[in-house]
Amino acid sequence: MKEKILETIKQYETIIIHRHVRPDPDAYGSQGGLAEILKASFPEKNIYTVGKEEQSLNFLRRLDQIPDETYTGALVIVTDTANEARICDSRYGLGDMLIKIDHHPNEEPYGDMVWVDTSASSCSEMIYEFYLAGAAAGLKMSDEAARLLYGGIVGDTGRFLYPSTTEKTFAYASELIKYKFDRTELFDRMYELAPNLIKLNGYVLQNFNMNENGVASMVLNKELLEEYQAKPSDASLLVSALGNVVGILAWAFFIEEDDQIRVRLRSKGPIVNTIARKYSGGGHPLASGASIYSWDEMANVMKDLEEACINYN
Repeated sequence: MKEKILETIKQYETIIIHRHVRPDPDAYGSQGGLAEILKASFPEKNIYTVGKEEQSLNFLRRLDQIPDETYTGALVIVTDTANEARICDSRYGLGDMLIKIDHHPNEEPYGDMVWVDTSASSCSEMIYEFYLAGAAAGLKMSDEAARLLYGGIVGDTGRFLYPSTTEKTFAYASELIKYKFDRTELFDRMYELAPNLIKLNGYVLQNFNMNENGVASMVLNKELLEEYQAKPSDASLLVSALGNVVGILAWAFFIEEDDQIRVRLRSKGPIVNTIARKYSGGGHPLASGASIYSWDEMANVMKDLEEACINYN
């Protein structure tokens, strides 16, 4: 499939790369890393990365603003996005051909070509593997591509702590750091928090709820977010904070937005993406997201999470 994707890329003059809404470092890393590889390899082609920018990730990449006409006759590639509903920028269907590259379970296939590898730690890892497979056929790596892919791998592995990290992940990371970019600056930008978010994190650690079955939850409603001058996207950065608590098996963050309540599910063993799918979401077995539209639904989510933990034990 990697060879077929490369041959398809060679046939198009314009390539537009999308990723998922509410992007994380792997979304930016895979999208931007692929773009930079293609720019270095095919300087004559028009390569664009599109979508709504996430201000906190502007240090990784700034995105292109292109008119609808650019899609005419173009190849569109979507990275790190499991289903069409989560693709950022609805114009992805305006191109001549659509390719999906992703590491989430392929439960909602889309596109004319699909490359999904659920064993990969991140989509950025897959993009580096794509480069390796095509290096003999003309693909070139650049320092900027390496920076983006390394950042994506670091982000989706939780700095190499998550179970998805494999020997291959470490091997690829060791190759990427041979390129010229400032790892210290990258880490600082990825993990530094503003003082208000540090204080909100302190609130989370002091106020989360946990029961005897190892199920925990945290509610961040609008009033609380306003008190700490935090955006919903900022609060999502704190979800991993409970991962170090002894006795927790799985936990849920409920983050209130204008039109919905974002549910972030994390686990140390019980499968949670099956729960996420019940609530308009999905993701990885141990890290998923979903949406509910009233606080009344929160009890249902917690009941499902409780059952998953009890059955796991």
